[in-house]
Amino acid sequence: MKPRSFDPLKLDVGFFAREGGTLAGEWPATSLTRLAEAAAPESDPAQWPPVSWSTQGELRTPKGGEPQAWLELTAEAQVAVTCQRCLQPVREDLAVSRWFRFVKDEDMAAEMDMDSDDDVLALPRHLDLRELIEDELLLTLPVVPRHDVCPEPLPHANVDEDEAPAEERPNPFAALAALKKGSGGKA
Repeated sequence: MKPRSFDPLKLDVGFFAREGGTLAGEWPATSLTRLAEAAAPESDPAQWPPVSWSTQGELRTPKGGEPQAWLELTAEAQVAVTCQRCLQPVREDLAVSRWFRFVKDEDMAAEMDMDSDDDVLALPRHLDLRELIEDELLLTLPVVPRHDVCPEPLPHANVDEDEAPAEERPNPFAALAALKKGSGGKA
């Protein structure tokens, strides 16, 4: 019997799990548009290494329960985002490795996801694996990306010691105090 071929952009998760299917591949970083949009302005996502990924389906039958479709997903990417210290591009290695459990509908997924440590998703008719991978990689982006040691010194406002300090602004309350003294403190 000829091995089944699966389309990662229109994956039938239930069938993939029943068959114990496996898929792996690479996509150019530019094909994950939301991830590419997170790039530092000076960085060209077309120059990034491709996003590598693999997935495996599995059907699990708990004691006394119905079979459950599971999907293991791994992905790796390298992106360049803006360092929040020096505002220069910083390379970040992203990695995802997780299992997803699929259930029949959104309500059941929401209910089970709250009570479980597992990632629970509603079983779609067709799953766009690239979209799921992109979602997971976006979640691994650092909230505040920064270099361990910035490549350029950080800009700071140094005032030369030779420069005279700027003329001080008058305290607005000093004028009020003067007015109060002039009236003898009577209001």
